[in-house]
Amino acid sequence: MLLNLERLDLLLAHYVAGALPRPADVLVGSYLEMQPAAARLAGALEEFAGKALVDSEPLAISHRDQCLNEIFTSRLPVIEREKPRHSESGLPTLLRSYLGGDLVEIPWKTRLPGFRQHVIEKSGDVEASLLWLRPGRALPHHGHKGLELTLVIEGEFNDHRGRFAAGDVSVADETLDHRPVAASHAPCICFSILFAPISLSGPIPRLVGDILGI
Repeated sequence: MLLNLERLDLLLAHYVAGALPRPADVLVGSYLEMQPAAARLAGALEEFAGKALVDSEPLAISHRDQCLNEIFTSRLPVIEREKPRHSESGLPTLLRSYLGGDLVEIPWKTRLPGFRQHVIEKSGDVEASLLWLRPGRALPHHGHKGLELTLVIEGEFNDHRGRFAAGDVSVADETLDHRPVAASHAPCICFSILFAPISLSGPIPRLVGDILGI
């Protein structure tokens, strides 16, 4: 899982820089809430970035007076990020706010036997969803045409890379083909973000069995 962790560190750097689209920002912020050690790393990156900014050489600003006037007359920005804390439902606060409710209020739609989905946001660039898998349920073997981020909220799943439990993030891209399987002891609930479609792969008989949930 070293490759996955290296990409996750890169995600943290983009999060600290404020360079992630909102769904990914919510996912990483929720991950930091669930993983205190990662939150400390993000805090250290923020301190480092702040120090680097303070120590950098100042640059001349064109139209300085006009820029200052616009700053002083503008309204204060609205900061959407909240201080990490768990909601009563156990959902990370950022994710609960993004969802607009708790897990018990989710209008799940069955996509395959034993596999449910709730699409939170969908556009030409991104699809953000909650996924629910019954215990032992395998998703069909598939590859990726772009980046996919998956945060495990409850339960766990595994693929050839290893085990992903609550609070873990899976980072997948065009280099990964896999067959995620929910653990047999409990349902698995994940927050997933797709930046490109997936493509089914693998042996036809097993694909048919996974699609049918057998």
